Amino acid sequence: MLTLAFDTSSKTASVALLQDDVILYDTIINVGLNHSEVLLPAIDQACLQTKIKISEIDLFACTIGPGSFTGLRIGVCTLKALMLTTGKPAVGISSLTALALNVSKNSKIICSVMDAGRGQVYIACYRYNKNGLLDQIGTDKAVDPREIIHNPEQEIIFVGDGAIKYADILSNNKTKEINIASALQQYIRASSVGFLGREKYDRNELLNAETFVPVYLRSADAHMKKALFDN
Repeated sequence: MLTLAFDTSSKTASVALLQDDVILYDTIINVGLNHSEVLLPAIDQACLQTKIKISEIDLFACTIGPGSFTGLRIGVCTLKALMLTTGKPAVGISSLTALALNVSKNSKIICSVMDAGRGQVYIACYRYNKNGLLDQIGTDKAVDPREIIHNPEQEIIFVGDGAIKYADILSNNKTKEINIASALQQYIRASSVGFLGREKYDRNELLNAETFVPVYLRSADAHMKKALFDN
């Protein structure tokens, strides 16, 4: 199966092409341009480098939130256009889940943290199960990083641009042990979106081009809410 995957949920954009579970092409674009300027050229470049035509793609996968309002709209509109013009299936992936895949399999709680602006972060926590798959703990939330609470008996690793930005605040929380993933791991890779997309496809969790919408988590004037994470 050929999967075209892309992400526009944060300040970077990424595009990947996969043949089943083999990554054929994977790139992250961080040049400060609007995603509307880089996404379609990046998809064209991916097809050019791999000599694959859009018509040959079997599955499209895209992050649908949470993240940048503008970035998500661009990604979703592009995904809808690809679905409607090709008639091929597509899946929507949580940007926080894709980010969690940057952390290798371990026994720690993985907390994806994306900068949401206005002093907030988007967060979700995960743990690898015995089958090597990510299980989510709780729900996606938009919170003040100072109000993140976690079970002090568990080890946790934070990953994402929000974790880098608010590392000092997160490290001051009273937990057993807090780790901040490397800055090299803070960006979503489209190949991760593709892997997760295959899993959703196998579960027949497909999108309807006419009805699906981005997952924003908050409106433009949303207020901060305190969050408590339990396992």
